[in-house]
Amino acid sequence: MKKENFFKRHWLVMLCGLLVGGAAVVLTKFGNPGNMGFCIACFLRDIAGALGLQGASTTNDAGETLRTLSNFRPEIVGLIVGACIMAFVGKEFKPKGGSSPFTRFLLGIVVMVGALVFLGCPLRMVIRIGGGDLNAIIGLVGFIAGILVGILFLKGGFSLGRAYKQSKAEGLVFPIVMVALFVLSVAGSVLYVSGAAPGNKAAPWILALIVALVVGALAQRSRLCMVGGLRDSVMFKEFGLLAGFGCVLLAVLVGNAILGNLKWGFEGQPVAHTEWLWNFLGMAIVGWGSCLLGGCPLRQLILAGEGNTDSAITVFGMIVGGGLAHTLKTASSGAGHGANGPAAVIICFVLLAAISVFNIRKEK
Repeated sequence: MKKENFFKRHWLVMLCGLLVGGAAVVLTKFGNPGNMGFCIACFLRDIAGALGLQGASTTNDAGETLRTLSNFRPEIVGLIVGACIMAFVGKEFKPKGGSSPFTRFLLGIVVMVGALVFLGCPLRMVIRIGGGDLNAIIGLVGFIAGILVGILFLKGGFSLGRAYKQSKAEGLVFPIVMVALFVLSVAGSVLYVSGAAPGNKAAPWILALIVALVVGALAQRSRLCMVGGLRDSVMFKEFGLLAGFGCVLLAVLVGNAILGNLKWGFEGQPVAHTEWLWNFLGMAIVGWGSCLLGGCPLRQLILAGEGNTDSAITVFGMIVGGGLAHTLKTASSGAGHGANGPAAVIICFVLLAAISVFNIRKEK
């Protein structure tokens, strides 16, 4: 039997990658922070601020205190709802959960702490490279190293246990809660809002929501995931998902070149620092933790939209992690790592090692 060619087998994930990359460029053009566009970690951190879980702020010339990282980002809601709708359409909305929920919550915190040491999730890492930020290439090396460590434990029998079938009502709780909070952010003054950059730099919410709905739907169908792509390429010699992120990079590179935003170098990059060690270690934490979770932050959002309550708990862990990172001063800034960043990195590696070792299950 003739084997299908690569493009025919993986055209959907490649199309999704092009769309994600294009969306990042467009959203940046219309107001999102530079070299960000579509950063899951940054957006979840901003949501933590909007919910009052962290109060990062600055003082203006008039002596007023202005929040800098508080914004209930519509991109997150769009991704979840888009995935939810597509899952119903494709009859793939099959809620399940109960697979080590507290461990997943803790891993969500750990992954977020690592991402904010680097200043970005795996998706933003690729977007930063597409903007010419060479610091992100160091992050990519760390990310790959972390995934390789995670793969060693997967091959050694690591598992967070079985997930169990749940009701559709249970699976819908997370999407409904996120939609309700978003409505509050748009229609009222209940949630906190940034008065200064980068939190107040945002594309029009209706544009961001529509773009994210489309991306969420396509990501659900294509299973786009950078961690999954690297894991599958190493373990199964399957490169389809990885090609999707290659297309993200291509779209961002081309888009930035057209708009004149392509600037190669280490210095002066938007919302980034040049401390190579912490770029490497931060993304190593993200890679290792995401490998244990079974997917990157983007994939966790999509799975939560499909009704996976374990992923929903992981996302809540990431939001809490975003709050803790700034409250405890572990998050980096453009000037370098946070005051408690090195200590947080050590703690995260210890936690990852403990979780990896104690969840190795012997075959019966």
